[in-house]
Amino acid sequence: MRQNALLRSGKGLPGTARKKVAQVSVVQPVPAEDRAQDQQQARAQDRDDHFAVRNGVRCAGVHLIVDLHGASGLNDIDLIETTLRRCVEAARATLLHIHLHHFQPNGVSGVAVLAESHISIHTWPDAGYAALDVFMCGKASPDACIPVLREAFKAERVEVNEILRGQDA
Repeated sequence: MRQNALLRSGKGLPGTARKKVAQVSVVQPVPAEDRAQDQQQARAQDRDDHFAVRNGVRCAGVHLIVDLHGASGLNDIDLIETTLRRCVEAARATLLHIHLHHFQPNGVSGVAVLAESHISIHTWPDAGYAALDVFMCGKASPDACIPVLREAFKAERVEVNEILRGQDA
């Protein structure tokens, strides 16, 4: 039913017999500093489900910088996709999309986009080297990716650096 037809029918108009009068209260204004603190606390509560806690430190997310040395299978795009999927599962993260690119003559770059952030990979098969970023927020466990990567690519050496992103956010 079009709006003007609804109004003509009388159904869209409030009945005068049921009109209520609202009570009005007078309240004192909240000081600006208290409002700012309340807003900051509300923002913190809104994002609690998305921030991570690492060793008692609240942060936007845990970012692992992973270097694989003496690794194999780094030109196998199917192995890389399977491994990224296994990492997502091991970390209990939520996969949104995987995009991989196979370079010629060799090498693969790609990303698994997660609800919790991402895992990216760049490989240099001739050097037996791969660089990965594993960045996750919330309750995901980025550390669970390390054994998956070590096993899948048979890495002789794995270096992991950790950054806690957004500690003051």
